[in-house]
Amino acid sequence: MANLTDLVNLNLSDCTDKIIAEYIWIGGSGIDLRSKARTVKGPITDASQLPKWNYDGSSTGQAPGQDSEVILYPQAIFKDPFRRGDNILVMCDCYTPQGEAIPTNKRSKAAKIFSHPDVAAEVPWYGIEQEYTLLQKDVNWPLGWPVGGYPGPQGPYYCSAGADKAFGRDIVDAHYKACLYAGINISGINGEVMPGQWEFQVGPSVGISAADEIWVARYILERITEVAGVVLSLDPKPIMGDWNGAGAHTNFSTKSMREAGGYEVIKKAIEKLGKRHAEHIAAYGEGNERRLTGHHETADINTFKWGVANRGASIRVGRDTEKEGKGYFEDRRPASNMDPYVVTSMIAETTLLL
Repeated sequence: MANLTDLVNLNLSDCTDKIIAEYIWIGGSGIDLRSKARTVKGPITDASQLPKWNYDGSSTGQAPGQDSEVILYPQAIFKDPFRRGDNILVMCDCYTPQGEAIPTNKRSKAAKIFSHPDVAAEVPWYGIEQEYTLLQKDVNWPLGWPVGGYPGPQGPYYCSAGADKAFGRDIVDAHYKACLYAGINISGINGEVMPGQWEFQVGPSVGISAADEIWVARYILERITEVAGVVLSLDPKPIMGDWNGAGAHTNFSTKSMREAGGYEVIKKAIEKLGKRHAEHIAAYGEGNERRLTGHHETADINTFKWGVANRGASIRVGRDTEKEGKGYFEDRRPASNMDPYVVTSMIAETTLLL
């Protein structure tokens, strides 16, 4: 008699050409992820081969009950690390039945910016550092912390090893490998300054693919923490006081920045970002004012400044970039709960189109 695990792990490839496609989309809060599965004929090698689908938008805060149908447009596909085989994860964006992007669909506008000839010609690269906090279920308190109490002060936890310093490594490593399996360009992981907080990096990825990959990596992490009975938090300041917040530092370069003389291009781009500081801050995540205080490796939310190797700046330029006269810069302002479609496209728009 097969048990539940046997059935979950059934290999369907030797008995059917059908595969399971898990359609993923962003819900009404702009940060929650939703998904549902359908059977399609495989194999699928491109999102354009998949049919559109629909869901009840009144149940996700994205449509009224009397006109609740929202249409899912498949945009990017990834291998499914949970079902494996030829099964896939499908990143979608959301439209009305008339074909108009719904308000929470930030991908549609981003796609227009990235398809602009002046942006496409510069082949924008992104490397996004996604920080997050693992919480104990039911008590809303970081993993590894005594319930209702605090661990020792920050210092020994960053990139640490040991049962008294690194909490949740099995989840982090499972996520790392699952993302590699899925085809996400995940480039590394590390433990963060606050215990129970971790980071993964995606990139360098070109244009809108960086945001697709971050969203699907977040989805995979949600699924893994679901299995582990741990809660994923993207709150930019989950614990008030003398504890680091969580950000999504976004590294950016263009073709001109990566070539000889690129450092001057970088400085001009940073100048443009400074002129739109308020607009960027408004779009860089909810609750960011609790994180960007001028302490804990941040610049004050109302101040724009940049510097070489300065982790207390809004924009950091690396020593290698300064030395070589070309490279990239890091926007340290985005919060961990930022929408990567918004942040990546806004950086491109400000630096290349304005």
